[in-house]
Amino acid sequence: MKKHLLAWAVTALAASSAFAQAGDTLAKIKASGSVSLGVRESSGLGYTLGNGKYVGFHTEMGEIVLADIQKQLGLPKLEVKYQPVTSQNRIPLVQNGTVDLECGSTTNNATRQKDVSFAVTTYVEEVRIAVKANSGINAIKDLNGKNVATTTGTTSVQTLRKNERAGGIDFKEVYGKDHADSFLLLESGRADAFVMDGSILAANISKSKNPADFKIVGEVLSVEPIACMLRKDDPAFKKAVDDSIKRQIADGSLAKLYDKWFMQPIPPANVKIGLPISDATKAAWAAPNDKPMEDYAVKK
Repeated sequence: MKKHLLAWAVTALAASSAFAQAGDTLAKIKASGSVSLGVRESSGLGYTLGNGKYVGFHTEMGEIVLADIQKQLGLPKLEVKYQPVTSQNRIPLVQNGTVDLECGSTTNNATRQKDVSFAVTTYVEEVRIAVKANSGINAIKDLNGKNVATTTGTTSVQTLRKNERAGGIDFKEVYGKDHADSFLLLESGRADAFVMDGSILAANISKSKNPADFKIVGEVLSVEPIACMLRKDDPAFKKAVDDSIKRQIADGSLAKLYDKWFMQPIPPANVKIGLPISDATKAAWAAPNDKPMEDYAVKK
């Protein structure tokens, strides 16, 4: 009996892998009755409450996408497996079939589009600088000689270095293993600034012991489209994901979801992030597209 079970497990695993390799995620989901959703543990768009519970704007939106796909496939039940991902491993885990859909805080850019596909943009991020309120830092020029925190595997400090106002500015990079760790570097004084997506900065500040001790300052360093990520060369799955997101935009449910996670008190501390929807995000919803970051320009 055990040999039969082992043979079945090997066959199922091989079939799942074959579906992933063939770019047929919908067939994989239908055959297995399960799907893997890539989630973040400390992002502004998705985070964990502990005990395997993942929440947030992008996490809940991803769950709704998968519920729509369940209906499309006529499945009476769909098991959603939550797979925490980091900035470093998210792309490999999508590529190798471990994660079917990643709805975290991933920037859609031209380099990444060579390795993965992106759904239509659901959030347009502005990269900013968080500092202690009493730091005296108000702009890029004030970072000279300072320690600047960023999260390993992200592009934020590269973006800072490329900014025209960063010429002649000399600062040292210090790395956090994830966004919570990077914020801790700022909070503990080991970093003078934390450069990252505005939503991530605002979320970490709202969850800190004394939110008034921090502020977001300086120029907008870049404008980046954030989108759910999926495997390349799987047009049927991409269409299913995009159709669900477009439906959520059209019926107003995505706007309600945004209000829930950014403008209302959220767990675990029941504190508001207080980040109104930006004009750039509204524009992305008005004309859904999967254009990479390179097609966006900072409005000065």
